[in-house]
Amino acid sequence: MSSSHNLFTIKFWGVRGSIACPGPETVRYGGNTPCVEMRVGSERLIFDGGTGLRVLGQSMLPEMPVAAHIFFTHSHWDHIQGFPFFAPAFIPLNRFDIYGTRAPQDETIEKRLSDQMLHPNFPVPLQIMQADLKFHDLAIGAKVKIGEITVENTLLNHPGEAVGYRVSWRGYAAAYITDTEHFPETLDPKVIHLAQDADVVIYDATYTDQEYNSRVSSKVGWGHSTWQEAIKVAEAANVKKLVIFHHDPLHNDDFLDQVGQEAQKHFPNTIMASEGMTIKLLDSSKPNQVAV
Repeated sequence: MSSSHNLFTIKFWGVRGSIACPGPETVRYGGNTPCVEMRVGSERLIFDGGTGLRVLGQSMLPEMPVAAHIFFTHSHWDHIQGFPFFAPAFIPLNRFDIYGTRAPQDETIEKRLSDQMLHPNFPVPLQIMQADLKFHDLAIGAKVKIGEITVENTLLNHPGEAVGYRVSWRGYAAAYITDTEHFPETLDPKVIHLAQDADVVIYDATYTDQEYNSRVSSKVGWGHSTWQEAIKVAEAANVKKLVIFHHDPLHNDDFLDQVGQEAQKHFPNTIMASEGMTIKLLDSSKPNQVAV
């Protein structure tokens, strides 16, 4: 089997939540909003289209023509605002399958992406993109088969609804769980389902417990979780590696260093998501191991 088919890697192109925050205090972890690329076998899967998608798109230009499957968790702005700047979508011969869940009476992912590119928000419409774009409306809980890959989703606890995804392939599994707010008394069974026995879980840990429960500026009801809750999920679901993700734009590099140190004391196999970071579940030179 060729090495290109013996591959499961995860690369982070945007790790911030809410709003992009470039600047001298976010250099090490990065300031782009969510975009995660998974190379699984011969397929390229992309999760969310925040501002990190623009950077990913630039890196793909030397490979033209390209194809990929793009999965959106929801259409809040920080998860779609990079799509109008995704250069490969403007180039003929490229092909992208684009997926998003649709509840009854809800707009399709195509409509949501198109709306943000209409006047007065953007100068050119989605229709100017020349790549072959195929849009797929997913039911909540549906499974997508892409060759040997299975991508399943489940509903998360987030205002306006969002879904998390689990990617399974040849006995490996990675879960992408953002944006979600934990429940005060119990772990969300939907989150545990996505995370169960996964090699890697990428989890929305926007806040600390102290910030979440602050008497001055409580974040209860804002739709996000904490690194402490992420560890509870990782322990309960027997997760091999936990990735702290969707960093608050107010958390600078030094603050995130401290979060990472504290998290590792409680769950040693915790890492902090940073732009450019790659996790290798499987590649031709390092079979059967998880490495960063």
